[in-house]
Amino acid sequence: MFGDLMGMMGKLQETQKKMDEAKKRLDTILIDEQSSDGLLKVTLTGNRAVKSISVDDSLLEDKEQLEDYLVLVVGKAIEKATQVNEAEMAAVAKLEIPGIPGMDQMFK
Repeated sequence: MFGDLMGMMGKLQETQKKMDEAKKRLDTILIDEQSSDGLLKVTLTGNRAVKSISVDDSLLEDKEQLEDYLVLVVGKAIEKATQVNEAEMAAVAKLEIPGIPGMDQMFK
């Protein structure tokens, strides 16, 4: 019984290490998004950290328009980054802990 428990604890520690590695890997994945006219560009990491924002000079003349662009483009970029993040973490969880009921659901 204790052997099973110790084995499970070891497996959980190994899984945590794999999850940490996946998070580091997600920092190197870049997600680019831009407005349909290309006037605003945003780059995020797979962990949803903003890496860059590029604004065309024409958008600087209209604060309200710029704000609207930012909301739309950053929102789309976050959505894409979240999909990448969740897929990566779910893949690690599935590979590493298939025998623990419910654990694969934690990372969806």
